[in-house]
Amino acid sequence: MSKICLILRKTTAIRMVDILLLEDDKVLSKEIRSFLLNQGFSCDQAFDGIEFLAKTHQKKYDFYLLDINVPKINGLEICQKIRSHDALIPIIILSAYDDIDDKKEAFLRAADDYLVKPFILDELVMRIHSLLRRQQYSENDDSKTLIIDDLIIYPADARVLRANEEINLTQKEFQLLLILAQAKGRTLSKQHISEEVWQNQFQTTQNTIEVYINFLRKKIDKNFENKLIHTRPGFGYYLSANK
Repeated sequence: MSKICLILRKTTAIRMVDILLLEDDKVLSKEIRSFLLNQGFSCDQAFDGIEFLAKTHQKKYDFYLLDINVPKINGLEICQKIRSHDALIPIIILSAYDDIDDKKEAFLRAADDYLVKPFILDELVMRIHSLLRRQQYSENDDSKTLIIDDLIIYPADARVLRANEEINLTQKEFQLLLILAQAKGRTLSKQHISEEVWQNQFQTTQNTIEVYINFLRKKIDKNFENKLIHTRPGFGYYLSANK
């Protein structure tokens, strides 16, 4: 992979965060790591998928940055492996692939964000901060438990139960379910969902939101007679025990 030219500008990190970077271009990896260290983050490097997984077994990280096209195990497979046991840790895909199908595939693997190379390092840091704020809100929110029929949502713990059965959601799926629940039956437009859940950090397509709604329906509604997630054609989606 060729060297990517990046513009460096100083940004202040919110707190010390342990990041693991998967990037096989050693020059680019060094530039990203040096910038993140300068912002107050901790950043370890892995240059192939096997090395990356080995490091995750040796140390607990707060954040993952994944290039797609790396040796041994690619970044999308790594993303899927992470999500199989950790639904909430933030993951940003860093890729030279700019095609919408590549982005769609990354989000189908439950990545939280997608940044196309070449990029400005300040933007990477802003996206890291944004995801960390969302995660902190999820962890620290002391709002009341939300109950819709037999669905129970615990915002502080990012936990969801239906009929006393634990439902495992990714971070994006949980955020989507939470804003639908907090709307208390009001219909949310796709534009509103895009702004709240994805914060317009990438060009959210209508198809992307439909895909995530379908993810939720399979986990929340599929095995239950009473469906809670509803579509109001031409307007958006709402969560209610009554259609």
